[in-house]
Amino acid sequence: MVFSVKTLTIRPGPVLGEGVQAAARQAALLFALAGLLALAASVLPFNGPPLLGGVAAAAVIVAGLAWWLPWERLGRHGPLLLCAPALVLLATATWAFNGVAAATAPFFMLLFAWIGLHFSVRAVLALALPAAVAYLGPLIAAGRGPLALSGGAVFIPAMMAIGSLIARQVAHHRRSRAQIERMERWRAALSATLAHDVRSPLTAAQFAVETLAEDGPALPEAQRTEIAAMAMRQINRIRRLAAGLLDAERLDVHGNLRLEMATVDLRRAACEATDYLSAPVTVEIPAGLRVRADPERLEQILVNLAANAIGHGALPVVISAEPDGADRVAVHVRDHGTGVPTDKCAVLFSRFSAADTNPASVGLGLWITRELARAHGGDVVYRPATPGSRFTVTLPAAVAAEAAPTGPQAPATPRARS
Repeated sequence: MVFSVKTLTIRPGPVLGEGVQAAARQAALLFALAGLLALAASVLPFNGPPLLGGVAAAAVIVAGLAWWLPWERLGRHGPLLLCAPALVLLATATWAFNGVAAATAPFFMLLFAWIGLHFSVRAVLALALPAAVAYLGPLIAAGRGPLALSGGAVFIPAMMAIGSLIARQVAHHRRSRAQIERMERWRAALSATLAHDVRSPLTAAQFAVETLAEDGPALPEAQRTEIAAMAMRQINRIRRLAAGLLDAERLDVHGNLRLEMATVDLRRAACEATDYLSAPVTVEIPAGLRVRADPERLEQILVNLAANAIGHGALPVVISAEPDGADRVAVHVRDHGTGVPTDKCAVLFSRFSAADTNPASVGLGLWITRELARAHGGDVVYRPATPGSRFTVTLPAAVAAEAAPTGPQAPATPRARS
């Protein structure tokens, strides 16, 4: 039996960069610098104030706490608690210098620059009053009232302006970086989609065309028709995929979609949508139920939800519908799998959803489905079933005057064809 022994290494957290630990450790370096300068001022030949030795010791202690404490447990605003000892030490140092703020003013500026680097403008404004008290209090107590007030009237707004400007600039860079990261994810998603989702239908369509080209004349007419229909289904699958990617791009750039509304027989639309799926789906929609929708977008909604049920749930998959009040129709797509984990429900409909664990999926299907439903004036929600999952889309019902038949009824339980 062989035992593997690994050495436990404790690595210091980051100093540069963003995050709670980086902010705290940068503050620790500022405290250490202030402590060293205060110590130097207390022992140098020009007879610095003895109180500065205590300020130096306190600053070094706070620096150690700021460096080693687990600030992540206090949340992202936890390091702001360090502002309290910082302002107390600055006020004490100013008092030690008999109300001369020339030695402490740079550290007030550094404090607000640090706040701006790691926190919002709101944090800068919230600390303005405590900082003003810490700056002006020792000056007024030392008998420098009018001079202190005139100097503070310039220094304190300048200190706040620096902190606010840095905070806004950092926020701008964070937004730009988030946009670049989103664009990179979109590029990666497009590449993954082309690699996974296009290859399969393209291969099937190529096989059908090659079969017709090589053996077409020798095949029975019914078989030729079936092969041609299979090729068209796969081509339509690629077309819908391209439309979905374009929809995602339009929503990203323009924030909306253009719909061509019509009265649609919901049962027939659901049966036609199931022809594009890789597994059988049962349609249990009553005859005569109609909605006001864009036919192509409605097909996209149904295909996305049913394909999601097939890929992540378990058979049987059932599409059903019922009136939801006087002017709405609720369409349900249910599978009989294990359902969606509770911790994934919050991000289920987000773009590039982390709830989608299928490596061949890019996490756009449910997001696009929700945006399409909302473009129709409805929505889509998830509810656990027993067993499985149930997604419900609400759509506007067609009014009686528009409820004209759109074609012959389709069979209630079509079989998917590959």
